[in-house]
Amino acid sequence: MAESLDMEELLTAFRKFAVHGDTKATGKELNGKNWAKLCKDCKIVDVKNVTSTDVDIVFSKISQTFGPQKSSRVVTYEEFRRALEELAPKRFKGQSKDEALQSMFKLVEGREPTNVGVTKVSKTAAVDRLTDTARYTGSHKERFDETGKGRGREGREEIVENTGYVGAYRNAGTYDTKTKDK
Repeated sequence: MAESLDMEELLTAFRKFAVHGDTKATGKELNGKNWAKLCKDCKIVDVKNVTSTDVDIVFSKISQTFGPQKSSRVVTYEEFRRALEELAPKRFKGQSKDEALQSMFKLVEGREPTNVGVTKVSKTAAVDRLTDTARYTGSHKERFDETGKGRGREGREEIVENTGYVGAYRNAGTYDTKTKDK
């Protein structure tokens, strides 16, 4: 029972990494970039025993040998397990093959992609000052109303009004009232 639960967690981790960064991914195949991310995030890559080059070589070997088509750039869950089996003895040198494989599975089980190094919104005073629309001058000031909300197209383009009056004429629309008075 515990074995099947562990394998379920391994499959869950595989699916999470398979869809990471790809909106069209189904979660059934893992590409090389996400395989490398999985190995890095799950601490399979260590400086001494397993390097990123080893990870790439194993991925190429597995995807070309067992892939759905030769020269495939993705691996399925079964091929993913074969790749872990291939890296396990190299990562855990002092253990038997089965123990190394179980240790490898424990590294991956239940993990998901991390977002370390992703750009976050800056909260400094300088950014607040630069994005305060009340302090904008010149043509930029006209793109926003008094509340700081953008005016859309009206603020970006000079929209021509075909009223017959010059642009900044103050008494626009008063002609009819002047002619009726006479």
